[in-house]
Amino acid sequence: MDLQHPLTAAELAEQMGLRVAGNAHRRITGINEINRVREGDLVFVDHPKYYAKALNSPATTILIDKADVDIPDGKALLISPDPCADYNKLVRRFAPRCAWEAGTPDVGMGSEVHPSVVMGANVRIGEGCLIMPGVVIYQDTTIGDRVTIHANTVIGSDSFYYKKRSGGYEKMAVGGTTVIEDDVEIGALCTIDRGVSADTRIGQGTKIDNHVQVGHDTLIGKHCLIAAHVGIAGCCVIGDGVTLWGQVGVPSKLTIGAGAVVLGQSGLIADLEGGKTYFGSPAGEWKQKMREVALMGRLPDMVKKMGL
Repeated sequence: MDLQHPLTAAELAEQMGLRVAGNAHRRITGINEINRVREGDLVFVDHPKYYAKALNSPATTILIDKADVDIPDGKALLISPDPCADYNKLVRRFAPRCAWEAGTPDVGMGSEVHPSVVMGANVRIGEGCLIMPGVVIYQDTTIGDRVTIHANTVIGSDSFYYKKRSGGYEKMAVGGTTVIEDDVEIGALCTIDRGVSADTRIGQGTKIDNHVQVGHDTLIGKHCLIAAHVGIAGCCVIGDGVTLWGQVGVPSKLTIGAGAVVLGQSGLIADLEGGKTYFGSPAGEWKQKMREVALMGRLPDMVKKMGL
């Protein structure tokens, strides 16, 4: 998430009543959570397990609950008793939720949008699109040219992202966007969450079947084919030309290389190399997994012969 008016770490610390350490003149040009952080961004961290990751990330300002850490050269720390809560305050300040009726959607020439479609603020739809009945498009969504979205799909809903507190769960404030590139087709009853602070993106020419879930900040490449009932968690990276057959499950933060094929009902537990076919749960190269399935079928006879 970019800031329209960048601030220095010292200026932001003063506004929030926090202490600054390190390079207080460091300019903050954006705010992002750790999975999509860039140089110039502010990121938060509130657990020792992730201190090193945040401090050594491209982020140049770190909102942190610990002062006695080694500060990388040129970076700034904002010392906070509750970095998550302060991060949420910043997101709500710089990317507030807009009322549904705020603004008029920008719809390109030749696009057909059914009267029952509901659209939020800052929605842009390209040329030659077809948006079917009952579709809901949340704020800050950009849809390219020649995109088809079938009935009752939801684009840009909030991320499933919470911090566990002693009394329950605190929702992470959402300030990201959703981008659907040219020539994408999305089936009926799909749900695509917008990014927490960056974008969720569906690449050019990708085709998505019915009942598919795509989590926040996930990047799907060009010309992918995703069959029904696939579930993709947040912060995944799926390369160009990937095929995911029905009921494949992809946990968060995994990468699937370009050209990979994952056969139906497979469950991933690790990154997959591109250009190969995978099967099973946990997923592995399909020929090896088929051998394992065949051997499993022989186990009862093997046990009987062994007298067990």
